[in-house]
Amino acid sequence: MRMTGGVVVGMLLVALIAGSSVGQVKDKRIQSGSKGWGNQKAATTDPKLPRVLLIGDSILNGYRRTVTQALEGKANVDVWINPYHQNVPGLCDMLKEVLANGPYDVIHFNMGLHGWPKGRIPEGKFEPLTQKYVQMMRENAQGASLIWASSTPVTAKGKPGELDPEINPIIMEHNAMAAKVMQANNIPINDLYQLMASKLNLAKGDQFHWTTEGAVLQGQAVAEAVLQALKNRKG
Repeated sequence: MRMTGGVVVGMLLVALIAGSSVGQVKDKRIQSGSKGWGNQKAATTDPKLPRVLLIGDSILNGYRRTVTQALEGKANVDVWINPYHQNVPGLCDMLKEVLANGPYDVIHFNMGLHGWPKGRIPEGKFEPLTQKYVQMMRENAQGASLIWASSTPVTAKGKPGELDPEINPIIMEHNAMAAKVMQANNIPINDLYQLMASKLNLAKGDQFHWTTEGAVLQGQAVAEAVLQALKNRKG
């Protein structure tokens, strides 16, 4: 795969962050799966089709296949799967590097699961840091339509049908604060939390991830949101 100077800079930023206490992902429960983290281009592209970028964590890695299949012949789909949260040093610089691979027609993004541990995001900083991220996206998205997705529920370890009493309230609080930022910026919300809140039986049992059936449901919701955004652009 050809590497541009921008990608090299992005990789250097990742390396620096991996060694920092703020950016390091210490919670080994949240993993991305076999493909790992990174910016991955569409396997095949058709220059006549619109371009879509999906940004998210390991939950995205679960539903990306469903989205790609649903958009086959309708859009070229790139993904940026990452373990970051709003307070990671250099986050906006990395986002800028990823967006430089555009222009994209639609960007569907999420950032939530990795920000729950106490101290990662200082109190009172979640909303301003999220606003900064959104502003950077707006400035560098080259006119793309944006969609934000809420983080999915966190279930109790080994009890897929129950919400985790420690972590899930934080996820809900962060979702609410992020939604406030999105509403202020007129960014549509794809509420994946609400989608899965009544389907906790589809959780894998490791607290964060979902069975194939659950991931397919999420992928279908994401694909539907993206297709609607593409339709609105043709408007």
